[in-house]
Amino acid sequence: MIAASASKLSTTELNSLMRALEIDVVALTEILVPRGHRAEMGMIDAPAIHYNLAGSGRISINRGPNMQLMPHLLIIVPPNMPFSIEVDGDDGPTRLINRDCWKRDEEGLLRVAAPNEKPEVVQICGFFNASFGQSVGLFRDLRQPVVEQFEPSDKIDGKLREAMDELLSQEVGMGAMTASLLKQVIIALVRRSLKSSQSWTDRFSILADRQITRAFADMVARPGAAHTVQSLACSASLSRSAFMDRFSDIFGRSPMAILRDLRMRQAALDLTTTATPVDVVAHNAGYESRSSFVRAFRKAYDVDPSEYRQSAKNGEGDKGA
Repeated sequence: MIAASASKLSTTELNSLMRALEIDVVALTEILVPRGHRAEMGMIDAPAIHYNLAGSGRISINRGPNMQLMPHLLIIVPPNMPFSIEVDGDDGPTRLINRDCWKRDEEGLLRVAAPNEKPEVVQICGFFNASFGQSVGLFRDLRQPVVEQFEPSDKIDGKLREAMDELLSQEVGMGAMTASLLKQVIIALVRRSLKSSQSWTDRFSILADRQITRAFADMVARPGAAHTVQSLACSASLSRSAFMDRFSDIFGRSPMAILRDLRMRQAALDLTTTATPVDVVAHNAGYESRSSFVRAFRKAYDVDPSEYRQSAKNGEGDKGA
């Protein structure tokens, strides 16, 4: 059976997924490559985002064929894929920008640049995770790069510049602001793909099967509802066995395991952003008893819900969260 593409998903389903998508910015850096030079990056276990601010050059991903870099070109590189950025010189082979040139400037921003050389290519590069709950990553199963050409009027460069400024500021809410700005870029990318004649969103298993995505979107939108395998199968218009097989094939885990992750995500959000009593948090997350909720939460986060709330109140962990 051929699954319907993500472009056939309803606006409500896509809105539910985009609203629940969480972005975690691992790192952002500015890469400046002069003529006759190249910069190389090894494998990192997170998707990479490249946005070419200015200049023309080439990028090679996973040692594959070169791809032309132009201003306002955005590329998502799958996790664990090395890449190199190169600009031809007047003659001879290009010179590698060595690791000694990966330094922080006077403001603390990590920059990759050959010293005393005028850059030809100016690019913002970052590593991030985009996920639903703890176990479902939007880009984790991506096997090929995503490439979209934007225009200056789309103002993607402004959002990424602002995200870098937020990282430099190290002020309260820095993490949330940076994640919000990068999420705007990811949503702009999804919108562009859905309008394109060559949509790439059907590369994602969690978006390519409309019936399974419909059930998953319901789980994302209402994690505390009284979902069962049977009710989710009905939502997907599938038999129980077909739903279980297709869901597990796409996500690598059972529907109830994914639902527990989504419920824990909702509970953690309630604990850190509201003063709602733990009993009510448990009920909102779909648990009938406080004790079963506490056991599940402790298994997910290694602390009791009240300890988790207190740690967040004390400002422990990520300063910007």
